[in-house]
Amino acid sequence: MSSVEPFLARTHIAYFSMEMAVRQEMHTYAGGLGVLAGDTARSCADLELPVVFVTLLSRAGYFRQQIAADGRQVEQPDWWEPERWCAPLNAMVAVEIEQKPVWIRPWLYIHTCPHGHQIPILLLDTRLDQNSDDDRTLTHYLYGGDEAYRLKQEIVLGIGGIRILRALGFDLHTHHLNEGHAALLTLDLLNRWRIPPEDLAPGEPAYDVAEVRARCVFTTHTPVEATIGST
Repeated sequence: MSSVEPFLARTHIAYFSMEMAVRQEMHTYAGGLGVLAGDTARSCADLELPVVFVTLLSRAGYFRQQIAADGRQVEQPDWWEPERWCAPLNAMVAVEIEQKPVWIRPWLYIHTCPHGHQIPILLLDTRLDQNSDDDRTLTHYLYGGDEAYRLKQEIVLGIGGIRILRALGFDLHTHHLNEGHAALLTLDLLNRWRIPPEDLAPGEPAYDVAEVRARCVFTTHTPVEATIGST
């Protein structure tokens, strides 16, 4: 199957995660956060919940560890071939990064649980002819590069992810953010729920924040003081 059409009418929840352990051959995860996201996907299929999952393609994976003769760790790309497990979808959207459009195309992986129920997993890819050489690599390295690279990835995941879902025809009621990497999708939602100026009372916010808040769910991976600090 290379279409999301069978899932559109029954899917009303989107789950966003920077990494996701879909299967061992797909190097789209680094550790616990990705394993949790993958287990959530499998559980949703088992329970026949109406969820679509969104992550990055991460063509080069996290890294493949090698140990040099002097004992140092050497990190190498951990490439995998998306076409072996996924199908490219005939849809593209653009997000603005550094005052230019960056185009995104999704790949579709379908997980089938033991009793036959299926859920769609979308993997976002920027390796497109429409993009510059640098922008083509934004979905290559999981957690790679510097802070600017990471921020660009989060734009792709959050804003690009929600626009891809909309372009594909999903009618979503709930957006589940697994950690904060997709938090920028709330900006896209706020823009969609902008209140017309003629309907605004003096001093009233220009956006329906309550509506956006009601449509978002956030979970954090390790909610303990040792990882988030004291408050």
